[in-house]
Amino acid sequence: MVITELAELSGTPAATIKYYVREGLLPAGERVGGNRTEYDDSHAHRLRLIRAMLEVGKLSIGSISSVLAALDDPDAPIVHTFDIAQRALSRDSVTGVSQGSAPALERIDGVIDRAGWGDCGDNPGREIAARVVDAFDRAGYPLPDSYLDAYAAAAQHVAEADLGAIAELDDPTDMAELMVVGTVLGDALSSGLRRIAQAYVTTERRIS
Repeated sequence: MVITELAELSGTPAATIKYYVREGLLPAGERVGGNRTEYDDSHAHRLRLIRAMLEVGKLSIGSISSVLAALDDPDAPIVHTFDIAQRALSRDSVTGVSQGSAPALERIDGVIDRAGWGDCGDNPGREIAARVVDAFDRAGYPLPDSYLDAYAAAAQHVAEADLGAIAELDDPTDMAELMVVGTVLGDALSSGLRRIAQAYVTTERRIS
């Protein structure tokens, strides 16, 4: 297909497609003579992936580039690709936010310990969670351990669902890609379902 057909199929303007090619996010099409360049379904698939990370995941072009580079590396272990995606999402979600305080980090370490998650090392989620604890403190609503533990339990269930979906696949490329998509889009899914659940629980408990 030519670029106009690719644009229509993927919902991405031709000018944007050319920009993605220049930035290395999208492989160039195949020159078939003169000024004609052919694209195939793999280009449309990549464009849909980029669009999901950009529009729903809210990742920057730089972060998307890092994630795609990891996906395109045939020698990269899936856990490495997962780490790249987590760090890209974490970096873009906390830009301009101060670091978590030592007391907040200590509280999150307590949550990790009670959840039985072992040594999380430098996982970016630890820092993000500590910043949230600090924000609640500054707002005048310090979080009790029971609240944090409930969130940890819910996160455990979600993580098991994420990895369960990946385990259903056989192709390593598909597994790595779903891991990235799930990491980037899963936050938005969790947020949306949480809002629905909050409305339901509010009604059930007759909170007015």
